Amino acid sequence: MTRIDRHIFTEWLVAFSITIGATLSILILEDIQDNMQDLRGYGASSQSIIYYYIILTPSLLSSVIPISLIISILFSLGNLHRNNEIIAMRAAGMSLWRISRTLWLVGAIFSFLLLYLNSFLIPWSVEKSNLLLENYSYANELKDNEEEQVGLHYNLAFYNHKDHRMWFFNRFSNFNYRGYGVTVSTLDSENREISRILAKEAYFDDIDGYWVFNWGREVTFNPEEGDAIKSLPFEEIKMTAFIEDPKLMKTLEKRPKDLSLFELSNILEKVKEEDNSQIRAYAVRYHAIWASPLSCLIVVGLAVPFAVAGVRVNPIIGVSKSMILFLLYFLMANISSVLGERAVIDPILAAWLPNALILLVGLIYHRNMK
Repeated sequence: MTRIDRHIFTEWLVAFSITIGATLSILILEDIQDNMQDLRGYGASSQSIIYYYIILTPSLLSSVIPISLIISILFSLGNLHRNNEIIAMRAAGMSLWRISRTLWLVGAIFSFLLLYLNSFLIPWSVEKSNLLLENYSYANELKDNEEEQVGLHYNLAFYNHKDHRMWFFNRFSNFNYRGYGVTVSTLDSENREISRILAKEAYFDDIDGYWVFNWGREVTFNPEEGDAIKSLPFEEIKMTAFIEDPKLMKTLEKRPKDLSLFELSNILEKVKEEDNSQIRAYAVRYHAIWASPLSCLIVVGLAVPFAVAGVRVNPIIGVSKSMILFLLYFLMANISSVLGERAVIDPILAAWLPNALILLVGLIYHRNMK
């Protein structure tokens, strides 16, 4: 690394350190605004709240890193411009690539770092922080309620297309993973009901891996006519063929953006599009997470040409153009996601297309300014 490279890197590092600290603080303050009152209401101690925000912080990095990167690059290059250092470099015959190669290296390093974070640390942070928040809520509910009244989700439905089973829970406890007021209908290949289980309560046996139903009735139907031909009461019945994962049922009730990469992967592995009309939204989100590390190279491609363009024009104009393109990138990503969710384009294309197009625009501007 030459003296010029070290100088540019130092300018960027100072700006990045300030920017990432400020951006992280803003997002944490936003979460404090949303959840602090709830945490206090749940009776969480100060140490527990601090621990929650320590766990939560890594999940914010996927948003913080690209934003901090573009702001720090614009700031550091703008500072060099104000001191006429970029003019001197260009006058000395240095190309735009020669000036910005350190920043491109930084963008590449952060792309690989974000890929690693998205693969391991961020999914853990998302799941752990959500679990902590839920546990604080459940512990507070247990003070005034019985166990079966804690963490209830009403009217939970799930369709297992592979095994032709339709589930419905009048109430499902996210605390103890027990269902209350349970109906499970088994269908034939023509979607005609052949049997139905009605139970007051059901739970999933984690050890043996199947559902157990208590205090109910098993009804058998004639699929041709739809009439009940047998109805047997039971106190307990073990359905070893019923292996649907209750955690998956719970996960499907969450928004795609609230799920980790691991949870999204589990959904796409076990649920097909014909099982759930919303599965494309989970697929788009899954591929968008894998595509997101490319944003670090995108911000370099957008920031450098327009920041250096200030040599010939007002630097504010270059910075404004860069930020407008960056906002356009997010707009394109949102539009592409909607198209992917509505089956207009493939989910993989929906995730990667905005990244590829904006990166191409940045590279074209970079090439034109040699």
